[in-house]
Amino acid sequence: QVQLAESGGGYAQAGGSLRLSCATSGLSTRAMAWFRQAPGKEREFVASINWNGGSTYYADSVKGRFTISRDNTKNTVYLQMNSLKAEDTAVYYCAWTRFYSANSTPAGMDYWGKGTLVTVSS
Repeated sequence: QVQLAESGGGYAQAGGSLRLSCATSGLSTRAMAWFRQAPGKEREFVASINWNGGSTYYADSVKGRFTISRDNTKNTVYLQMNSLKAEDTAVYYCAWTRFYSANSTPAGMDYWGKGTLVTVSS
């Protein structure tokens, strides 16, 4: 059974940090990505990582502040979020895809987690 389970969301003050985790089961080791969706907005790409962690991509809005990583021994992908801003407030979703791409889109993902809420107060 395929499962993606995010954790680590919560509240943070602007300038603070949070670390999200996404534990997977029932899936082979392929590319993973993080997306986010703020209220009233479309789901947007945040970061992606290839199967062995050797390649990553970031949205311009998070570059230099967020870091995606993975531990394949634990079937887990992480998103370290530093220097958080109020505009980072959103539900964060992890996703699995067979095809790693520099232009990850929601339509290109095969499986999704249920999301974890991140709220940043200014």
